[in-house]
Amino acid sequence: MTRRTISVPADTKPERIDKYLSVVLNNDAEQIFSRSAVSVLLEQGNVILNSAPAGKSVKVKGGDVIIVEIPDPKPLEAIPQAIPLNIVYEDRHLLVVNKQQGMVVHPAAGNPDGTLVNALLFHCQGELSGINGVLRPGIVHRIDKDTSGLLIVAKTNDAHLGLAEQIKEHSFLREYEAVVIGCLKESSGTIDAPIGRDPKDRKKMAITPVNSKNAITHYQVLEEFRGYSHVRFRLETGRTHQIRVHMSSKGHAIAGDPVYAPKNADSLGLSGQCLHAKKIGFVHPISGKYMEFDSSLPPYFTALLQKLKQMQ
Repeated sequence: MTRRTISVPADTKPERIDKYLSVVLNNDAEQIFSRSAVSVLLEQGNVILNSAPAGKSVKVKGGDVIIVEIPDPKPLEAIPQAIPLNIVYEDRHLLVVNKQQGMVVHPAAGNPDGTLVNALLFHCQGELSGINGVLRPGIVHRIDKDTSGLLIVAKTNDAHLGLAEQIKEHSFLREYEAVVIGCLKESSGTIDAPIGRDPKDRKKMAITPVNSKNAITHYQVLEEFRGYSHVRFRLETGRTHQIRVHMSSKGHAIAGDPVYAPKNADSLGLSGQCLHAKKIGFVHPISGKYMEFDSSLPPYFTALLQKLKQMQ
């Protein structure tokens, strides 16, 4: 159990405690607290306001003192599950998977199973690199739940180390394709802007000079439609939500993005962002042979392109 004592600044305007804590608790904590997670803490009596248990509708004001008791997170354990995988290459050192849209890569709070890792544990009979721990065995790099496409997985620690070094040195090829909102001024270019946790919302990433890492994305427009563009991206770095954040910052968010697209943007019937990890290339960490894999655009992506062409 972790205890947090929060002194509400004197100039704070009255605000519901669940809304207030969902911001304050996320300012300097590794664990992300949604408003619903804060509501659970309140319902369990783990929030004390001025020496009395607080209800979630009570308002805090300047001068209040809040004590929050945060239970220790329950340990997760990844278990093998017989989930179909689209494997495009495999040997005894690594494999390349074409992940479907909607699949989470590894277990976490809210997604304890049904993930790519659960499927990999079943398929590989536990023979995966252990460098990233028990919840992310074999995972060298990740793509978002609603991003589809190619992902490399290490079976051995030696393979994992070799692949991770290529990513660090920016010699690992990663190309994506997406449909973005609007038409870009330049048909090609580079976005070089640091990315870190959004200081106003820790559930999001943002371009920020504070606690950020350099992020570089190269882009090329493939085709323009009425109000949308089909764009290819090449990552020089691989930060969390990099393409989504970079394009949103330029006013061209990924179509269907539930986090970074404008709230009034048409989702075009998509269940998530239209972003596909289309190509990867790397030197095999054991054989030394250069390998490159290219995947076809998935049905949700091609259907959207066809829809946009009909809207011309």
